Amino acid sequence: MNRQPVDSSRISSVGWENNVLQIEFHNGAVYNYYDVTHNEYIDFMNAGSLGHELSILDKRHKYERVR
Repeated sequence: MNRQPVDSSRISSVGWENNVLQIEFHNGAVYNYYDVTHNEYIDFMNAGSLGHELSILDKRHKYERVR
């Protein structure tokens, strides 16, 4: 999945494809968040604080570490 760099103290890059949101952290860990709609992805990318939005996604979606 292609990810784009983001400006965040915790998150290095973010990608979305086929309702999977992929987040790479500065420490190199990569997580997939499942059943994330395109609108949720757009809202996430436009959020003032990606870290805050991620804490909301943690509660709404299944996720797993993939690297």
